[in-house]
Amino acid sequence: MPTRLRKTRKHRGTTQVGYGRVGKHRKHPGGRGNAGGQHHHRINFDKYHPGYFGKVGMRYFHKTQNQFFRPSINVDKLWTLVPQSHVRKLNKLTDKTQTLVLDVTKHGYFKVLGNGRIPRPLIVKARLVTRRAEEKIVAAGGQVILTA
Repeated sequence: MPTRLRKTRKHRGTTQVGYGRVGKHRKHPGGRGNAGGQHHHRINFDKYHPGYFGKVGMRYFHKTQNQFFRPSINVDKLWTLVPQSHVRKLNKLTDKTQTLVLDVTKHGYFKVLGNGRIPRPLIVKARLVTRRAEEKIVAAGGQVILTA
């Protein structure tokens, strides 16, 4: 905002500059920032920020994220991992019982989830597979192999 439009231009020459004569404009009468959240500003914190103070849950010392690394893929996206050249070869086959073995861990996924539907049979190798995902893969004529 340019200086000519600021409120101070209007207040030039006035004594109180909009802050009143009795309760003078002092620096930080209520404290700076979040000061007084448990004291003189308690009503505001309790009303508008419930649960701001205190702890929740248990502590987990030295939590490393490696053991929780579990990238997942849905059933409907499994065929996107198969190269197009392999799909073309499968389409040319007259024997429809033949299918592909897809190791999802080689593509960076550990867990197969059950969202969507699988259009054709596929043998899926994965570390973790949900119940619904396994049902859908087997229903399409595929198979699930769990790896370590």
